[in-house]
Amino acid sequence: MAWLLGEKAGQSVGYTVRGERVVGRHTRVEVVTTGVLLQRLQRDQELTGVDVVVLDECHERHLDADTSAAFLWDVRQTLRPELRLVAASATTDAEGWAGLLGGAPVVEAAGVSYPVEVVWAPPVRPVRPPHGMRVDPALLAHVASVVRRALAERSGDVLCFLPGVGEIARVAGQLGGLGDVEVLQVHGRAPAVVQDAVLAPAERRRVVLATSVAESSLTVPGVRVVVDSGLAREPRVDHARGLSALTTVRASRAAGRQRAGRAGREAPGAVYRCWAEAEDARLPLFPAPEIKVADLTAFALQVACWGDPDASGLALLDPPPGGAMAAARSALAAVDAVDVRRAGHGSGGCGWLGTGVHPRLGRALLDAPGDAAEVVALLSEDVPREYGDDLAAALRAARRGGDAYAGRWRAEVRRLRAVSTADAANGTDKVVAGQRHPGGDERLVGVVAALAFPERVAKVDGGSYLMASGTRAELPEASALRGASWIAVAVADRPVGKGHARVQLAASVDEDTARLAAASMYSEAQEVHWADGDVVARRVERLGAIELAARPLKDADATLVREALLEGLRQEGLGLLHWSPEAGVLRQRLAFLRLRVGDPWPDVSDDALHARVDEWLEPELGRARRRADLARIDAGAGLNRLLPWASGEAGRLDELAPERIAVPSGSRIRIDYSEPEQPVLAVKLQEMFGLQESPRVAGVPLLVHLLSPAGRPAAVTADLASFWKDGYKGVRAELRGRYPKHPWPEDPATAEPTRHTNARLRR
Repeated sequence: MAWLLGEKAGQSVGYTVRGERVVGRHTRVEVVTTGVLLQRLQRDQELTGVDVVVLDECHERHLDADTSAAFLWDVRQTLRPELRLVAASATTDAEGWAGLLGGAPVVEAAGVSYPVEVVWAPPVRPVRPPHGMRVDPALLAHVASVVRRALAERSGDVLCFLPGVGEIARVAGQLGGLGDVEVLQVHGRAPAVVQDAVLAPAERRRVVLATSVAESSLTVPGVRVVVDSGLAREPRVDHARGLSALTTVRASRAAGRQRAGRAGREAPGAVYRCWAEAEDARLPLFPAPEIKVADLTAFALQVACWGDPDASGLALLDPPPGGAMAAARSALAAVDAVDVRRAGHGSGGCGWLGTGVHPRLGRALLDAPGDAAEVVALLSEDVPREYGDDLAAALRAARRGGDAYAGRWRAEVRRLRAVSTADAANGTDKVVAGQRHPGGDERLVGVVAALAFPERVAKVDGGSYLMASGTRAELPEASALRGASWIAVAVADRPVGKGHARVQLAASVDEDTARLAAASMYSEAQEVHWADGDVVARRVERLGAIELAARPLKDADATLVREALLEGLRQEGLGLLHWSPEAGVLRQRLAFLRLRVGDPWPDVSDDALHARVDEWLEPELGRARRRADLARIDAGAGLNRLLPWASGEAGRLDELAPERIAVPSGSRIRIDYSEPEQPVLAVKLQEMFGLQESPRVAGVPLLVHLLSPAGRPAAVTADLASFWKDGYKGVRAELRGRYPKHPWPEDPATAEPTRHTNARLRR
């Protein structure tokens, strides 16, 4: 903009980014990052001296941009109705933004653009879809081949969009032998000299491999062809574990239009899309709003300091997810930012916003003993993988490094030192001031990492580390941190399909540092639970999920003991109680009546008995302290308490579901209620002679097991009349020779029932 006016930056047009401001007294247009705008709004809600705010590229739906828009609309509605707001983009949801901003008019401006031909260039063979950070190498090989095709078919430079640094490097490696064509790699970590070379006119033809940073934030001169892989990287957060990671996704149709437009900025061009035309309609219309998928800790602090902690009164295109906000508030509590309305940097909360880094790092910068700026600067940007996973070693690598990252790191260190120096000049005290321990870099990086990520302090536990948050973390095999008793995990992710976190950057700490940093997670309490088949009672000190110390507890709280006993009954079953044979039969009879009659007969299933434990196991359960006490509780006496005594129906138990029933021989035979759908009567066949109809209980015919004289089943029937008529003859023919001493009349329906032999009958 300054160049178009024939001026230098800082005259009519200036800019402010984190750590650098170039403006003058005649500056009328100031270009700022959304992070800078948010800080300015928190300091001066009226935006004194500003008449118009233009939110450019609002389609990208970055969280800071959405938050800035919401705050600005709030300012316009309450403090400065004359403040003008403009939301600008080439591909955004214009109607949505217009509605959000109170029915603002939609102004369409036709810029200078040239036609772009679309060439569909899908892979010949199917490729695997992206999974986590993984991209099928076959797709990358195809992208490289499409770049070669575009160079052969078209003139001008080629701009190729890929999801990340790794994919850029892989494709660059496959583009060897292009002769006079220069291959450039553009991404957030690229050296400034490379970025400057991309933005300058070139004498020879170029292939620029870029991430989505090149979609709308810069124009590459000479580009006539775009090759689009169709992939992008978006943040994802495992809120349950507090871990963030990037994942590869299909780029949206809006991103596709933005990318294609790069080919038509200076002349007619072409875009080669590495997917089938039929797939295009199935792509999402717009990128996922960052507010839906990102870590909301900084957002939660921003809105709380703005005065709307749950963001319910803010004009947001998408409200923050409830679970993500709850996780964000938990994270703020963990770093002692619960009272976010407190004033002053040193007290945490809103003061941390002025540091220009994530609230976690702001807390570490301002609360750590000594100079934390170097470590905070190291953690404010992705550390190069070659620096390793030991934070202290990475700090030393940054100090001696001559790469682009080290240069940015040094600049950020200077800025953060200025911030912390200003904080000290205000007279604020550090939370752990005066605690200066020996240990050099190792001690410093450990304290900073622990203060920034207190829920990620971790203690070695078997072959892995258990973090205070409850998540397990694993170090790489070759990590220099292996063997450390405690670590503070600064960077970790959770690979797709894995339950444990994978440590990428951490520092060794001692227990005192862990306790200090995660003090809000410290607890000391009675822990009474069922383990190894009995009640275990201990007084336990914990740092979140980490057990620090434990000692046996003899006088445990009775309520906790009772809950542990109930857990034991749930885990191992009601068989822990004393079940006499009579109690077992009573439970079976009640189960039968519940099934066949229903109310008022009680449900005696395990779940139902657990739910009514207060009614049938007290007061015996209240006096129990261990497993042996459960074995002395009479379950039968407890079941009797559940009988419908109040209605008088309990007196009909023996009538509706008798234990025994009289058969024609005069014997009283026990009924087997183990199958409540149809109880069983097992009786010798001769004792049932003369009975035409099967016995019934509660209207249900018993399943009669007719036994041989030896007590073995000879026949099973629920219809005696039918058996005497059709089935008896076969049984008689089979058994009369085997048991000649017993009666086998030809007509059992009229015969005399007996439980005796023929000889006994003759006497």
